[in-house]
Amino acid sequence: MSQLSDTDTIARLHALIGWTRVNNQIQKTFQLADFSSAILFVAAVGQLAQTADHHPDIDIRYRKVTLTLSTHSAGGLTAKDFDLADKIEKMLAG
Repeated sequence: MSQLSDTDTIARLHALIGWTRVNNQIQKTFQLADFSSAILFVAAVGQLAQTADHHPDIDIRYRKVTLTLSTHSAGGLTAKDFDLADKIEKMLAG
């Protein structure tokens, strides 16, 4: 999978609420109700990631979960990163 251009990256990032670009990654911090909710959220993200065969970096700090996405094999951002971020957002909304 090839890296997205800066123009494509910016366009795809605008479609995701709360996600930011940090160098060659996209990132978002989610604040959950409590630690148990954060762990359940991480488990649900894990299922999405496993199905997509694309695994985010995950940082859990009590009830805050930060997800960082990048396609390491491509050396930067690809459609896989934005597709997984979109699936995570849809999971939360539905």
